[in-house]
Amino acid sequence: MKLIDPIIQFQCELQKIRRDIHAHPELCYEEQRTAELVAAKLTEWGIPILRGMGKTGVVGIIKAGTSTRAVGLRADMDALPVQESNTFAHSSRHAGKMHACGHDGHTAMLLGAAHYLARHRNFDGTVYLIFQPAEEVGAGAKRMMDDGLFTQCPMDAVFGMHNWPGAPVGTFGVTPGPMMASSNEFEVIVKGKGAHAAQPHKGIDPIMVALQIAQGWQTIISRNRNPLDAGVLSVTQIHSGSATNVIPDEALLVGTVRTFSTQVTDLIESRMRDIAQHTAAAFDAKVEFKFERLYPALVNHANETTLAARVMQSIVGEGDVNVNAEPTMGAEDFAFMLQQKPGCYVFIGNGEGGHRDSGHGLGPCNLHNPSYDFNDALLPIGATYWVRLAEEFLQRA
Repeated sequence: MKLIDPIIQFQCELQKIRRDIHAHPELCYEEQRTAELVAAKLTEWGIPILRGMGKTGVVGIIKAGTSTRAVGLRADMDALPVQESNTFAHSSRHAGKMHACGHDGHTAMLLGAAHYLARHRNFDGTVYLIFQPAEEVGAGAKRMMDDGLFTQCPMDAVFGMHNWPGAPVGTFGVTPGPMMASSNEFEVIVKGKGAHAAQPHKGIDPIMVALQIAQGWQTIISRNRNPLDAGVLSVTQIHSGSATNVIPDEALLVGTVRTFSTQVTDLIESRMRDIAQHTAAAFDAKVEFKFERLYPALVNHANETTLAARVMQSIVGEGDVNVNAEPTMGAEDFAFMLQQKPGCYVFIGNGEGGHRDSGHGLGPCNLHNPSYDFNDALLPIGATYWVRLAEEFLQRA
């Protein structure tokens, strides 16, 4: 593994930063302390910053040479509303909040790259260090863009990275094209007519209608969607009624839809609406149908993926870079950035969880798990990747 020596020497400091962020998690758009820490470090290292994009976002700007070319490197900062079960020294000090997805580590890795790039500047152009809020549920990437990220910081490409539990430390994964799915939510209210449970003929049972709708929706995946196009439709909640002897007036269906293309999302939404409306009509019921598109599919660009793969291979070797990594149906708001700029999003192996100190929870070290902890061994690996990627993209003539 070819890591950058000054970054290795800086690892202890990066670990302190990472664990400090982990101990003080902040939810989406609440990342005031984290943003202050990031801004203070960048300023200490002589890096000009922009504040306020995406409310709590921070952008560091490192220039070298005379080229007008620029590249963006993005890390997310927000935590999750999870009660941490770990009890080690850097566990969360805020009840109900936890860095259960490794954004503390993502922030620290990019700070490690910032520290090195500011001192060596072995590139020609501009590196924008994007510390983004609200990835988990707040679409912070889009909000930063709406606040002028790409106009105030014109860049030719943008790159992102996420730790991946289960993949060995020292490995990377990437694939061209769809890498992560879109995230969409639906809410359907079935409106029937309440009645005594002993006299169902006098009412219109919304529960039976809701069940028919939920069953019918599954034919969209099995009979309307091309089997070669990924798509998941999950009804995750059904709520209705409050008494055993009463047929209620309404039933609620809630869930998610995930796809890798807008066309498949369009198909699923259209068919869901048709099935819900016509099924309800067949039972003399009515429906209110809501479908909200949250994050689009994350689609890597071919040239930037080739570049990212080449950089990763130069660091850990070809055998430890999976260039045909299996896409995941999880979602990521970096997708918004890739809709406007070419770029690539990669996974960096976080290991199996053996890195956790004594006092960790009993569960596995998976993302969004109360026993999760970012693996500090990744800090010099990820920081080296960011540096080499920026240098490769902004090569001196």
